[in-house]
Amino acid sequence: MTSQTTSQFAKPRIDVRALLGLYDPADTTDWGPIRAAQLNAGSQLAMFMLAANLVGAALITLNFAQLVPHWQLAGWSALVAAAGLMVAFRRLAARHRTERTATLKDVRDTMLDGVLLGTAWSIAPLLFGSQADAGAMLGLWAVLAVLIAASAGAMAALPFATIIFMTLVGGSAAALSALKLSPVLGAAWLLFTALLIIGCFSRGKALVVIRANEIAINERDETVSLLLREFEDKAADWLWEIDAQRRVSRANPRFAVSLGVDPMVINGMPFLQVLAGPAWDSGNFAPGLRDIAEKLKRREPFRDLLLPVIVDGDERWWEMTGSPRYSEDGSFCGFRGVMSDVTEARESQSKISRMARYDSLTGLPNRLLINETLAMAMSEAAKWNSRCAFMMIDLDRFKAVNDTLGHPVGDRLLMRVSERLRQLMSAKEMIGRLGGDEFAVVVRDATDSGAVERLAHTIIDVLSQPYEVDQHTLYIGASVGVAVGPRDGRTAEMLIRSADLALYRSKDAGGGVYHAYEPELHVQAEERRVLEMALRAALEKDEFHLMYQPVVQAGTGALMGFEALLRWTHPEFGNVSPAKFVPLAEEARLIAPIGEWVLRNACIEAARWDDPIRIAVNVSPEQLHNVEFAAFVASALRESGLHPDRLELEVTESVFMREGTAAVQTLEKILDLGVRLSLDDFGTGYSSLGYLSRTRFSSIKVDRSFVQGASKGNKEAIAIIRAVVALADSLGMATTAEGVETEDEHRMIQALGCSKVQGYYFGRPLPVVEARGLATRDSFGTTVAA
Repeated sequence: MTSQTTSQFAKPRIDVRALLGLYDPADTTDWGPIRAAQLNAGSQLAMFMLAANLVGAALITLNFAQLVPHWQLAGWSALVAAAGLMVAFRRLAARHRTERTATLKDVRDTMLDGVLLGTAWSIAPLLFGSQADAGAMLGLWAVLAVLIAASAGAMAALPFATIIFMTLVGGSAAALSALKLSPVLGAAWLLFTALLIIGCFSRGKALVVIRANEIAINERDETVSLLLREFEDKAADWLWEIDAQRRVSRANPRFAVSLGVDPMVINGMPFLQVLAGPAWDSGNFAPGLRDIAEKLKRREPFRDLLLPVIVDGDERWWEMTGSPRYSEDGSFCGFRGVMSDVTEARESQSKISRMARYDSLTGLPNRLLINETLAMAMSEAAKWNSRCAFMMIDLDRFKAVNDTLGHPVGDRLLMRVSERLRQLMSAKEMIGRLGGDEFAVVVRDATDSGAVERLAHTIIDVLSQPYEVDQHTLYIGASVGVAVGPRDGRTAEMLIRSADLALYRSKDAGGGVYHAYEPELHVQAEERRVLEMALRAALEKDEFHLMYQPVVQAGTGALMGFEALLRWTHPEFGNVSPAKFVPLAEEARLIAPIGEWVLRNACIEAARWDDPIRIAVNVSPEQLHNVEFAAFVASALRESGLHPDRLELEVTESVFMREGTAAVQTLEKILDLGVRLSLDDFGTGYSSLGYLSRTRFSSIKVDRSFVQGASKGNKEAIAIIRAVVALADSLGMATTAEGVETEDEHRMIQALGCSKVQGYYFGRPLPVVEARGLATRDSFGTTVAA
């Protein structure tokens, strides 16, 4: 409010009605003290105006004593005296009540004073003027002119009451002059009265402006005083001053008390000794004190220098600013400055810095501190012509823990992992968490490459040990990628990129292994980037096509159906292997639109085949976790006209690894359409009978790795195939053996009880035209085998 008031009256804009006391303006100005100032100014001259009225009445009485009956003069004089006394006593009586503030009514009441006095004085020219000669007329004008002028000057603080008084008196004098002498003289009186009114109003306005500015200044001074008192009471800032010999010449008492020194004896003490405290005798000074001493010695100004100070055995941090002082003749007088206790601010800043650089879950350094530490390690390696290393760690199978047991268990597992990693670190390494299930190790000295490799293997072995979390025994693993600087990267960013490529290779190898960066990895990464860009445009450019591999009955060789296999032919890269682009499509989240294209086109083609030849289509977990996928399958069947019983969707066990998803519900909706389901690659992953109980599968596919193993006499492979066949028979499911390439393998599969066979022995994946031709035959023999 102080700033608003000050700015308002810096360029006065006083409302005329408010000045006259006609209304209370709705602005930010407090008019109560201003009105009080108006009333007090009027009361201060109340006795003067009373005397002026009495003297003026006496002069008029003497002037007309020989011309007007005495009783008229006596009556008029008594009226003027009574009015003057009444106005004077009213203003003096209200003075104590309006000393600090006054209401609008208080100002309005003074208008009655002006009416009363003006009426009393206006009687004189109207009553006595007709009986006056030239000399008496001049005397009357002189008294009235002096009285009006005195009122305009003395009573300008109450402009409305004064203007009423002057208007009545001046108007009566003008009327007398115009009627008895000449209109010109009457007009002169009106002009004289108008000028006095204008002057009275201007002076009254100036007085109000002055008072308003005084109020604003007082408010500002009070505010500043309050702030200063609060500052002195609560602030941790002190003024200090030293002489040319660096002795304390003037110091705030709080400064002395804060140091535990008697305020009475601190003046005259050496300034540096006061700051050093107990360390003064030992000479073990803080670097900040040495910096201050150097600045004082060189007579250089300084700002925001930090200094640790021991106060009552506790370390406090002070921030000091100072500048040299010189006398008028230019001689050096000493220093003057201010110091602040910034201990709390420094502690808060330290906490904020720690929060910004440490992981809230594990307490390990986070990505920011890891990057800073790596940059420092690389700088040191370049300085001393040595090596540093950066190691990236990714947990294997951690996502399955999160999906099956929930994120709280996953978080507690991450804490156990961080504890194990922290115990493996020496003074040369720093372990941190990048985020999620990724960790990193900065090896400051990697001159011994064998030690780095041993550390990587140790990390994998230690993290692969079982964990007991919330009564769950959990098994995870770790994959590690390592890059050595500056060989594998000249900057921290390049080294992290190299380690990430090495980690990617470890994950591609199945996890649980360690790989060091090789230049070929960068070439492969660039190839993957270019391939991904081409893959994103492949669907729009119609570069995909389908091949169809026959599936036959194991005993008779009759054609049962085809499996639709996706192929990609790029104009520059040629035929790209599915083993290369399908994982890339899954990683880039392109598998869903590509899978929909495959399903739609496979259904359209199968609708042209003879009944009951079926079409099998692989479906990714990403598609099944989409709640709209069942509706898409129904749409594809409806648009193609294919009977649902002729469509078989092949899913893998990985679709069941995510709990709390819509995959099982989606499969149930697909089964309700009449579509068949096949469990692909059974036995190669996390095989469990629970998967078979969750969904109504019509067949189980035996992976080609077991077929190849059984053909070589591998007892485990043979036992697995027999177990799968027995399991399928007991559940009323068919079994399909993949990868049958020779007649011996075919006979073996028949002997083991598989009901359907698929492989190169019966035919390679065929173009659409050849597959369409085979689909019209009644049987499929070995005569067309590759």
